[in-house]
Parts: sequence; C-alpha cells; structure tokens
Amino acid sequence: MTDSEPLYDVRERTGNPEHPSVNDVVDLVLERAENPREDHQDAHLDEVMATVVDRYGSETVRTIIQRVLVDAYPFRTATADLDVGNVDGVRIGTTAVQVLEELNARQDDS
Repeated sequence: MTDSEPLYDVRERTGNPEHPSVNDVVDLVLERAENPREDHQDAHLDEVMATVVDRYGSETVRTIIQRVLVDAYPFRTATADLDVGNVDGVRIGTTAVQVLEELNARQDDS
C-alpha cells in the first residue's frame, strides 16, 4: 500500500475495539437504504443506496464495503467479479466512508 492510499478507522483494519466494525457500517447503510431519512442533507445518499441494494442485493453491497474499508480496494475495483457497475462501486464506497466517519464521530463525542 502506498502512502497516498486511504486508511479507514474501522476495527478490522486498526484492531482498535473503539472503532466501528464493518458490520456496524453495513448495518447502518442497509437500514438507511430501507428507511431513507427525510429532510436530511444526506437523504440523497440513502435513496441512491436503496436503488443500489434493490439492484444488486445486500450481500453484494456488504462485499463491496468490506473490500473498500478493510481490504483497501479502490471504489471502482471493489466491484470486480460482482457484476456491479463501476459508478455504483463509487456510490457504495462513498456512502460507506461517510457512514464510517459518522460512526467514528459519534464515538468521539461520547
């Protein structure tokens, strides 16, 4: 891995039990896809993820999030061998990173 590649503060990468796990991220992404937030600045991401989950299924989304956050795949490459469009890989990766940052911020506020 090069210095320019992102490192995400997710438990499976850091080993820090204070960090959210990939399952925490996936669960929140899927929950919001099922029940998009209304009147929220990021409601559009929930709606996009609802479409993506309907199109590819929750296990595929879970695999892509794992690949992005833990295995350090680039967003587009995380779709390899999954019959997922690269642009949807970017959407999933972007949403996963945002949710992870939100979960980490919540823990920092605690």
